[in-house]
Formats: sequence, C-alpha cells, structure tokens
Amino acid sequence: MPTPQERREELKAVWEQARGCVKCPQLAEARTTVVFGSGNADADLMFVGEAPGKNEDLKGHPFVGQAGKLLDQLLEEVGLERADVFVNNTLNCRPPGNRDPHPVEIENCQDYLMRKIELVEPKVICTLGNFATKLLRGDNTGITKVHGQAEVRVIGRRAVRLLPIFHPAAALYTRSMLDTLRADMAKVPELLALPVPEQPEPDDPPRPPISEEPETSRAVPSGGEEGEGARQAPGASPDEQLGLF
Repeated sequence: MPTPQERREELKAVWEQARGCVKCPQLAEARTTVVFGSGNADADLMFVGEAPGKNEDLKGHPFVGQAGKLLDQLLEEVGLERADVFVNNTLNCRPPGNRDPHPVEIENCQDYLMRKIELVEPKVICTLGNFATKLLRGDNTGITKVHGQAEVRVIGRRAVRLLPIFHPAAALYTRSMLDTLRADMAKVPELLALPVPEQPEPDDPPRPPISEEPETSRAVPSGGEEGEGARQAPGASPDEQLGLF
C-alpha cells in the first residue's frame, strides 16, 4: 500500500499530465489554466462538481466564485472547512461560455477523475449536480430523484459512500433549493463517521499512464508553447499551484 506521501507525489504527477492535456482541442485552446482540483490530498470527503467557470479558469482552483462561497458556508455549518476536503470537477477545463460539458469531454477527462479518487482515497464523495451524479452513479437518473440518498458505489478502483446533492449554484437564488441542499449536506458528518466500505480486491494490473494524443496531432493551447495553457505563478511550489493542504 502506498503511503500518504507517495500518493500525494503521484497526485502531483497526474496534475502535471493534466496541465498539458489536449484531448479536447476546443477546451485546450480556450482555457487560461487547467483546474485540476484542490484541498486536502488525504481527505475523507471529496466533492465532484461540473466544470470550471470564469473565476476558476483565471485562478486555477475550483469553486472560488459565489457557488464556492456557498460551499464554504455549507461546510462550516456541518463543522468542516475547505482545508478538510478535496474539491474538483468532472472537467478540468472551462467549457467556452460556460456551456454544458459535452459527453466526449466528460469521457476524455474521466481518467483524471478516477485517478484523483484512487489517490486521495476519500470515504465519502458528494456529487454536485447532474453531470457528476450521472457519471459516478453510472446511469442517467437525474439529481432531483437521487439527491440526499447515500449509497455505496465502486468508482474506478475504490468503494465509497456516494451522496448526490444539488450544485450550490442552483441554490444561490432559490430559498427552497438552499434548504434542500442544507438538509442533504447535514448527512455528511454521519456518513464520515461510518467505517470505510469494503474495498475491491486489488487484483488488477498496475494502472498505465493516462494516454495522450500522438505528438503530431496535439494542439497548442492559447498563450504560447505547448504546456503553457496552465500558467504558473513565478516561484510557486507544486503544492501551491495545485492547492494541496
């Protein structure tokens, strides 16, 4: 079993791969930076949202706008804070104009998400909204039918307690939705207190590196040479760039 430090270093390696990803040429061309995820690299609780928005694309971290402020407030109400959890999305790049993710984009980014789940090793995953819920539950049942209903699911190589809840953005201006979101979030501490679900037998072969497109077909992200689509603050460490605690 890898140590927490080994898993943390592998998470950084996957982030490095994601920074230069051009599997979705339109997203790679339009992005300012890859929004890989941030928070506690050894978190018991992970949130999976939809895709970065404008503020996230500019700052490189997920949920930094109004929806992020509401998420922070909801965490505080259940005795947690952002440094306790790991937050990411189904997509690492902002769709142009904040449009919905396309199915092929979700498929292209899925390996990154599965690796993050495998390396962070959360006990509980909260899916925020329809896209994450449908992806991680493996069916097309909408969030309105399954929100607040926890279940054990094997996601990739890890068994977790999955709790679908509404996306905070949906509750910003609708009081009834906010009340529902609060009620669903209130279930999180109880789920975290439960034992880790029984894990699948580790009999799979070692996971290969996330595949990349052939060099001849790789697009160049806007902003310069390949790999510069994710702009790096001068002197910042990988931990600071990735936003790990």
